[in-house]
Amino acid sequence: MLRRDFIKLSAVGFASVMYSRLTYAAAPDSSLINYPDEAWAQVGDQWVKLTGSSGSVFTYQGIKVSIKTNGNAQAVYIQSAAELQAVRLKWKYQTNGYSKILGDHWERSYGDLAWKTPEATAKNPWYVLLHDNKQTACFGVKTGANTICWWEVKNDSLELTMDTHSGGVGVKLGERTLHAADIVTSISKANETQYATATRFCKVMCAKPRLPKQPVYGINDWYAVYGNNSYKSIKEQTTVMAEFVSDTNNRPFSVIDDGWQQPDDFSLVNDKFKDMHKMADEIKGLGMRPGLWTRPLIARLDDKASLLAPTIRGRDDAKTPILDPTIPENIERIKRNLGIYKQWGYHMVKHDYSTYDIFGKWGFRMTDSFTAPGWKYHDQSKTNAEIINNLYQAIRESAGDMYVIGCNTMSHLSAGVFELNRIGDDTSGKEWARTKKMGVNTLGFRLNQHNTFYAADGDCVGLTKDVPWDKNRQWLQLLAESGSPLFISAEIDILDADKKAAIKTAFANAARVQPTGEPLDWMDNQFPAKWKLNNKEVTFNWD
Repeated sequence: MLRRDFIKLSAVGFASVMYSRLTYAAAPDSSLINYPDEAWAQVGDQWVKLTGSSGSVFTYQGIKVSIKTNGNAQAVYIQSAAELQAVRLKWKYQTNGYSKILGDHWERSYGDLAWKTPEATAKNPWYVLLHDNKQTACFGVKTGANTICWWEVKNDSLELTMDTHSGGVGVKLGERTLHAADIVTSISKANETQYATATRFCKVMCAKPRLPKQPVYGINDWYAVYGNNSYKSIKEQTTVMAEFVSDTNNRPFSVIDDGWQQPDDFSLVNDKFKDMHKMADEIKGLGMRPGLWTRPLIARLDDKASLLAPTIRGRDDAKTPILDPTIPENIERIKRNLGIYKQWGYHMVKHDYSTYDIFGKWGFRMTDSFTAPGWKYHDQSKTNAEIINNLYQAIRESAGDMYVIGCNTMSHLSAGVFELNRIGDDTSGKEWARTKKMGVNTLGFRLNQHNTFYAADGDCVGLTKDVPWDKNRQWLQLLAESGSPLFISAEIDILDADKKAAIKTAFANAARVQPTGEPLDWMDNQFPAKWKLNNKEVTFNWD
């Protein structure tokens, strides 16, 4: 297909004109992006411009970037004799006609997603949607990439950066060729809402999501006790909450969060629980399915220094050493731990902290860099994205038929691997403002990833005496009727008749397949209040 065969669109608008200049016809629902006008590479903290002869191949002193058509995508392949930190592709076009853009987050979101005015310096992780008040153009990379990618929308260009760091230094590719990313694009159809466009584009980016067989719902003890749990408390919470279950064909989960394990060993139970196999059987006997929280990269205090990740800012607590995920022995330990949970009889495992443990940073702090500079893992031949992909695959394989839910996982790398993903930072059992920020915002701007990337978990309803019931009732309804997973953390001693009735209704709704909810005012409201739920318009009052 020739570069000059630009996509032909009937609709009129800046987005259609702009999009047609960037792309050419490929498939009904997606289009191939043109070859970039420029390619740059980062080596030794310096950006160097590569020379392009055909538009599809760029070179510079042992560095080669090739772009090849791969189905509905343009695949980017990289070779480098030098330690390579990143590659950037640039398309020269005027973009100042776009009034609003929407990007994603590296891992969980942090209450700050919104349709925003374009900023030239802003990084838009994984994908970016550009809107001109008439149409929406979409640019992204497919899930499971071997680099960490972001888009920048500048006045005269659209740029894609593919980060190839290994730890805090450039990757050593040696003789191998890195399949860095697959670039895909799309544009809104006639009479299609921006939300529908975003949802459809997620399907383009992730062709094969791994999804639960039935909707997932249930309870999680974290926001009720914040780690002060025990065999007794889990049994009591499960006993009470099981009374509200009406769908015996789709049993809810009772997820045991942090607090069950020995401080530095997630294969050993502590004295508060004593027997995790017995705990799992107890939950099953009460009519729920057992789930378990774990932190896969935590090391034992007596581990050899050679097994540990280097100490860096943010990863420097001597009481919580972290395993180096590039060492095969450590990956085998993680797989054994997952195997133990399966032997104990758990049906779902929730793994947490891996992005923070790998980089020493939370996603909202990854503005200038993903991690501290200058350090490296045992194996420098893999990019950080490849290291993460390998860890995720190990967890997936060892979990077997257990559902896996990622928390603090790289969203675009967990898609297609885990059945569920926690899409936002923690809600709260102590303050409504945090639940509104982290929960409502997250669901509003990432629910388009639900059942397109994974089952998108907006986190729990912290049903406690500290959070106003009039607000929690609405948050409970939104989760239960949006089609997304519902988890409740309840202080059982505050459950009056009104709350019990609401929980029973919420459980019944969450247990069945429903249309994915749609935020109707998300273009103008960072905390969407108007929603389409089960084909009805519902208005919430979050303030």
